[in-house]
Amino acid sequence: MTTEERRAPAEPQIIGRAGSYSKGVARRQEILDRAIDVFRERGADGTSLRRIATAIGVSHAALLHYFDSREQLLVAVYEHAESKRDTAKMYGDSISALDVLVKAAMINIGVPGMVELYTTLLASSLAVDASPSNTFFTARFARIRGELTERLITEQEDGRIRDDVDPADIAALLISASDGLQIQWLLEPSVELEGTLETFAVLLAPPAP
Repeated sequence: MTTEERRAPAEPQIIGRAGSYSKGVARRQEILDRAIDVFRERGADGTSLRRIATAIGVSHAALLHYFDSREQLLVAVYEHAESKRDTAKMYGDSISALDVLVKAAMINIGVPGMVELYTTLLASSLAVDASPSNTFFTARFARIRGELTERLITEQEDGRIRDDVDPADIAALLISASDGLQIQWLLEPSVELEGTLETFAVLLAPPAP
């Protein structure tokens, strides 16, 4: 794989309107920060945009200034929350691709409302092409697959994981396992998320010399 082929995916796009001036940008961030606290507790509970505005203590008009729809707001809330707890950025190159996912999953289940919000938005993204959630998750999965693939390539080159499987395939499988286990955890909190994901360390270990 060439250097050009390993280029990191682009950063996520701003969802909704960012605000024209620094005060507007700060106001949008304040709204999203408040909304994170609401959805951390409630998840996506089917309330209207107007009721969401009441819950986070702003006017309906204030929300409409930045977001065109309830779905767009919910996607922005999730993207904002995820960016604040981005394990890949927190730890840089000091941890493996698998550890990035394990740590992210464990952070996620510490805020059940956000896991519920994620699964709700992901399901709705399949219903309508080019909707806010569809656009966001399509780009998000491509970005995360790319980032994990880069880490896995490095780990293969360093001999830390087996090199007889395609790193892009491993990345896709790791993401699927993490998402699937979090959904199972929502239904049954006794599911052992961390230990199950760490089984991949055994499966990916290079053969003994």
